[in-house]
Amino acid sequence: MLIKIHGMRKTVIAAAVLVVVVTTAVLLVVRGRPDEPAAAPPPAVRTTTVQKGDLANTRALQANLGFGAARPVKGSAGTVTKLPAAGQVTELGKELYRVDDQPVVVFFGATPLFRALDTPGVKGSDVAVLMDNLAALGHQVGTRPRDATKAELTPRVVEALKKWQRTLGVEQTGVLQPGRVLVLDRPMRVATVKAQPGAPATEELFELTPTTRLVTMQVPVSEAGAVKADMPVVIVRPDSREIPGKVTSVTTAPAQENNGGQKVDVLVTPDNPADVADLDTAPVRLKITTESRTGVLTVPLTALVALKEGGYAVQLPGGALKAVQTGLYSQDKVEISGDGITDGLEVVTAQ
Repeated sequence: MLIKIHGMRKTVIAAAVLVVVVTTAVLLVVRGRPDEPAAAPPPAVRTTTVQKGDLANTRALQANLGFGAARPVKGSAGTVTKLPAAGQVTELGKELYRVDDQPVVVFFGATPLFRALDTPGVKGSDVAVLMDNLAALGHQVGTRPRDATKAELTPRVVEALKKWQRTLGVEQTGVLQPGRVLVLDRPMRVATVKAQPGAPATEELFELTPTTRLVTMQVPVSEAGAVKADMPVVIVRPDSREIPGKVTSVTTAPAQENNGGQKVDVLVTPDNPADVADLDTAPVRLKITTESRTGVLTVPLTALVALKEGGYAVQLPGGALKAVQTGLYSQDKVEISGDGITDGLEVVTAQ
């Protein structure tokens, strides 16, 4: 019996050793196996909010900064003996040029002098211009009628004319010849001088432009619909600085052959002349607002979801879709409206 028990003990020990060896081998295999990668979390949903604001579309057009359209000036009979300098600005009662060595002086008004004012009692709007300018120069001419056509060349006006002639250093005749005064509607600037001293005064002598720097532009009639008088615009200077301006006038230019059809002349005035005071003439750009909306609900274009049945929707963070109507598209935003679409509503966006 002892022999049998001894044999059984050996068997049990051998079995236990085998279990330990197998278990150890299994553990070694398991421990040597690389870890399983963890499952990736679902991507985070990017959201934005519906916002109330303003939208606008603009268009940039090429234009030119300068002093506007030039007006040629011709004199009357005689020989030019002195000419103004380019850039000179006209002044009330001041000599601008000379003919036969006599000064041609600037007056301001609406009617050019078309006859010699040499007969007391004569009436007309040219007499009104004489009276207005003499009064502005400090001379006593009496009261001028509101109706310019009834202004009269009285002895008092003639006496004031003689005093003014004395200040000019010319003969005190009390007579004003039309060739001795250049009547302008406003102060002007000499742009270019065309003649030379010694030329006949009836030739084109020089050109005048407004004193204020203006922006001029020509666009085809088909493209001018968005440009209206008095509308605000942005002027982009050559140095890329942006300054505010306003459309002063929009007029149809005469049709010209081989010029691509009829065009529209657009005139723009800077709000602050000092913004362009350092420029003479230069190419600029005009930014014109072609469409605009104020106080509308907007989202980025990337928040729109195209529906299979047509139209668009926005998606809520929970996955639900809300149909919307789209309005103005402007750069990366779009105007939207619809049931439940409110300012601050959170919606899903692709970016």
